[in-house]
Amino acid sequence: MNPTVQDILAILERIAPAATAEDWDNPGLQIGNPLQEVGRIMTSLDPSLSVVREASRRKVQMLLTHHPLIFPSLSSVNRRTYPGDVIFEACEAHIAILAAHTNLDAAQGGINDMLASLFRLANMDVLQEDPTHPQRNIGRVGDLPEPQSLLSFAAETKRLLRCRIPRVSGDLDRQIRRVALVGGSGGSLVPQASAMGADVLVTGDVGHHDALRAKSLGLALVDAGHFETEKIAFGLFTDAFKDILKREGWAVAVEAFEEESNPMQWV
Repeated sequence: MNPTVQDILAILERIAPAATAEDWDNPGLQIGNPLQEVGRIMTSLDPSLSVVREASRRKVQMLLTHHPLIFPSLSSVNRRTYPGDVIFEACEAHIAILAAHTNLDAAQGGINDMLASLFRLANMDVLQEDPTHPQRNIGRVGDLPEPQSLLSFAAETKRLLRCRIPRVSGDLDRQIRRVALVGGSGGSLVPQASAMGADVLVTGDVGHHDALRAKSLGLALVDAGHFETEKIAFGLFTDAFKDILKREGWAVAVEAFEEESNPMQWV
């Protein structure tokens, strides 16, 4: 039996409730018919035109992405510019697009937990809790199996996240044991990482002033990239999502779009 788009939404809501997303975010159904049956799902970090075209070629009925296609500020839909080009092609191919973004970052078994599992962190804790939204937990912090130098840790981060050139701040000989992780853009959490006793914060999109603040607090930084800190983790979530659908008794094929790449290049 095939589920509907609405059924998949209900599963995602159970895993990562929309209410736990940040106030500026827009997770959930982006475009599509809630009553459409789904036999094949593709996942990708971003809802790009190339992904939608490949989903259409593979006769996929649903695209599940991490980053939303539509944010509240969208005021027009132009076929010749993003996201209008994606919206038109997805509608014509009858492909529903769903997003699980900051709600999946916060969720148990979501992006940040998957990152923590990659680094084999123990003694895990939430990096920052929102007192007004108990389930809105940002980031994770935990201990490495064995201490290692910042230089060695940066090399391991590069290998695990398949990032080309991680940016590093701190003494390369410093011993790293406790690690804070934030998938995507987490430079603003430098003070929380320091307060939680982390030796290093691994995230993406670290700004100049975030790095200066980290240096003043004695916190090392590894900026592995926004794309890289989420791509691998979202792939691991895809594997877990397959098992969840199987336990529901639904014969749905789930596949990741492996050809996706960082929109930024190094030259």
